[in-house]
Amino acid sequence: MTVLRLARSELKRMTGGLLPKLTILALTMVPLLYGAVYLYANWDPYGHLNNLDAALVVEDSGATNADGTRLEAGAKVADSLVEGNVFHWVPVESSAEADAGVSSGQYAFALKIPKDFSANLVSPGSFDSASQAMLNVTTNDANNYLLSTIVDKLTTAVHTTVAKEVGEETANQLLTGFGTIHSKMVQAADGASQLADGVATLRDGTVTLHEGTSALSSGADQLYAGQLKLRDGANQLTDGAGQLSSGLAVLKDKTATLPTDTQTLASGAAQVAAGNAQLNTKVQDVAAQLEAVDQGLRNRVVESNSRLVASGVLTQAQADKVLADFDATAAASPMAAAKGKIQADAAQVQQLATGSEAVSVGASQLAAGMPALKGAIAQASAGADQLHTGAAALAAGEQSAVDGAAGLADGARKVDAGAAQLSDGAGQAATGSRTLSDEIGKGAGQVPNPDDAQKSNLSQVMADPVAVSNVSQAKAGSYGAGLAPFFLTLAMWIGIFMLVQAIRPITQRALASNAPSWKIALGGWLPFFLVSVVQASLLTLVADLALGLNPAHPVLMWLLMLAAAMAFSALIQGIVALLGSPGKLVVLILLVLQLVSSGGTFPWQTTPEPLHVVHQVLPMGYVVTGMRHLVYGGDLSMIAPTFVGLLGYTVLGAAMSTLAVRKNKYWKLKTLKPEIAV
Repeated sequence: MTVLRLARSELKRMTGGLLPKLTILALTMVPLLYGAVYLYANWDPYGHLNNLDAALVVEDSGATNADGTRLEAGAKVADSLVEGNVFHWVPVESSAEADAGVSSGQYAFALKIPKDFSANLVSPGSFDSASQAMLNVTTNDANNYLLSTIVDKLTTAVHTTVAKEVGEETANQLLTGFGTIHSKMVQAADGASQLADGVATLRDGTVTLHEGTSALSSGADQLYAGQLKLRDGANQLTDGAGQLSSGLAVLKDKTATLPTDTQTLASGAAQVAAGNAQLNTKVQDVAAQLEAVDQGLRNRVVESNSRLVASGVLTQAQADKVLADFDATAAASPMAAAKGKIQADAAQVQQLATGSEAVSVGASQLAAGMPALKGAIAQASAGADQLHTGAAALAAGEQSAVDGAAGLADGARKVDAGAAQLSDGAGQAATGSRTLSDEIGKGAGQVPNPDDAQKSNLSQVMADPVAVSNVSQAKAGSYGAGLAPFFLTLAMWIGIFMLVQAIRPITQRALASNAPSWKIALGGWLPFFLVSVVQASLLTLVADLALGLNPAHPVLMWLLMLAAAMAFSALIQGIVALLGSPGKLVVLILLVLQLVSSGGTFPWQTTPEPLHVVHQVLPMGYVVTGMRHLVYGGDLSMIAPTFVGLLGYTVLGAAMSTLAVRKNKYWKLKTLKPEIAV
């Protein structure tokens, strides 16, 4: 008995009537119904989310930006959501109404934009009241569990878009502020440069002022020296007047010898008159010198004021005020009092000179007129006393003038020292202001001053500094295409498992023959394989043409489906042949284990550790991985090992089937009457 005859015999038995044929047809359609219908129902669920009603509540009252523009962010977000048409957005008046609709299932979820949404978006413009803008989402897992995940992705996208837009606006305002700072610092640098020029002019003026005060100090010292000489002359005058008074007293006493001494007296009177004339000349010269010094000081002040006004350091009003203050100070100074005193004493000295001249004339007349000599001598003695008193007063006044001149010289030296300090300070101020101008200019160059294009580019980068470049080496076209490798593989296992309900793993007639065990085993497997080939071909054809799977390698995908059909059918036929009815339970258990360990939905590495071993041992995980590479266009280097592995599983199934043939060739009581039959 050949292998083909054994297989043909089983196929004839299965197709001997209408009902068996319908049974085989139904079993052939099982993978198609399971895999294709499921994929059809879930092919593109994300593309039909607009069939879901979602409540949209807009309570935002808007806000005003720092630049005065009006921001209606809530209405803008709502409009973009409606235009996007991802969900069927239903405007709802209040949050309570939206929550009630989500709770009852009227709405899949609710998105609520609160009243302060726009206000919080513009709040970063104030350091004291910055707040996050909130989007409130209400979901209900009783409506659908996966819907919460989808809504999270939607709200994340809305959050990213709004945050980027607001971030761009904030960054643009920040960069505009930098430009303003830059322009203001440039203006400040120009102003500091002008200040440096003005301070330099002030420095030059203070140098001139210092020169003037130095000359004033020198003049005051000369005045002091002149006053000392004048004081010494006044002291000499006092001494001479005293001597004159004493002499006249003696002369009065010696009147008896007057005729004899008349000629001597005339000569002495002439000498006194000449001395008084010289004293008068000196006193008048001192008074003239004092007046010249005083006028010279005032002229220097006038000249200094003129230069300061011409250089712009002082205004004319300020210069007039300085001259008025100088005149007031000079009028109230001890020097002015001394000058007045000297002028008064000069008048007295003038009188003294005149009197002395008269004495000389009188002496001459005395010599001529002896009778009147006694009265003249008495008068001369009285005049000498007066002269001594005036000279003493003149000496005291000259001492006051000396003290005033000393104060004036000391004040002039202090003014000169202050002018020197002012000149030094003006020089330092000029250097500092120039340094300030240079540093502000450097700082202005370091402050960014972006143009409109740069601000636009920088604000976009600052608002969204990280961009993700997704490179997909292999990509599923849709949600259904992503599940197709798993469900097509799972459908093949379930479809082949259903075959054991109608096809016998090993026929009793074959066991009763003398054919080798491997032939009987191969003949029992071939019907399973042939039907599974039809199942795999139909499933591949419908997935490609009807569902639009469009695999990257359609032929290799079909061959992999055939290889999976070969391995699955060999394993299932071998297990059931070896274990009998309990083998069907084993096949079902293997289905469950592969369902959770093959990585059809989540990566198999995320499953518990014991299931990793199951993934490595059982075939469905390899088929799912291979299908992904062939459907999405991934690396094909692992396809050949996958085919080799499926061939190994086929050999394993054939070995179990051969072992079952050998085992079942020897009939037992359980063979005639099994303990359980399923």
